[in-house]
Amino acid sequence: MILGNQRDQSMPIIEVKDLAKKYPLPENKSEFFYAVDGISLSIEAGEIFGILGPNGAGKTTTLEMLEGLTDIDGGSAFIDGIDVAAEPYRVKEIIGVQLQANEYFDNVTLNELLTLFAALYEREVDTKNLLSKVNLLDKAQAKPDHLSGGQKQRFSIACALVNSPKVLFLDEPTTGLDPQAKHNLWDLVRELNNAGMTIVLTTHNMEEAESLCERIAIMDHGKLVAEDTPQNLILKHAPEPPKAPLHGNIEDVFLALTGHGLRD
Repeated sequence: MILGNQRDQSMPIIEVKDLAKKYPLPENKSEFFYAVDGISLSIEAGEIFGILGPNGAGKTTTLEMLEGLTDIDGGSAFIDGIDVAAEPYRVKEIIGVQLQANEYFDNVTLNELLTLFAALYEREVDTKNLLSKVNLLDKAQAKPDHLSGGQKQRFSIACALVNSPKVLFLDEPTTGLDPQAKHNLWDLVRELNNAGMTIVLTTHNMEEAESLCERIAIMDHGKLVAEDTPQNLILKHAPEPPKAPLHGNIEDVFLALTGHGLRD
């Protein structure tokens, strides 16, 4: 197992080249717009990689194509050497996906749900170990409706871990969480990454991106407008914000590159 920063630099675990996704225009079905417009990314094994963008920038669509949930209309994507378009089911065996919203069976306990999800992968899992990882062992016999917002988010990550994925995708994992729940989830992400897991996340939270991510890609109107470490992005795009003694932050970078806030 690769631990922390001791990762194999010989080949990226995710390689994206000219990735594109188009949809018909609502007002004219014979014409199209590109939700993702030819982006290229290279993500190393063991990274926490963040994708930022305002609503409609294409970041969730990008994740859905990488996860094999949405067809790729142009370009290519490889995860651990597997062509996502050609072999989506092989890709699903090595990735974990935590979605923005999850609906579970109301009358099934957390322990039973994890056993059910594992069976979909034809696996047997130690449910106590999984729940312990996400600090929910005391909720093993609880039902999803009895969980708080932060607990539901952590349980959704436990579900994404049933197949011991090499890559974990998190789509806005802390949206709607209170500060304590948010920081608890950050700690979990760091623990998973320190154990060797590659993590790709989208977020609207600038502090989250700057705190967690080794590198950040910023998308706008389906295109990649910047990609680098948080520190390099700050030094390049927001070195001297008003009333700041040293330099700006990732939010200043985002405003400089896109001209508007994340939720505009």
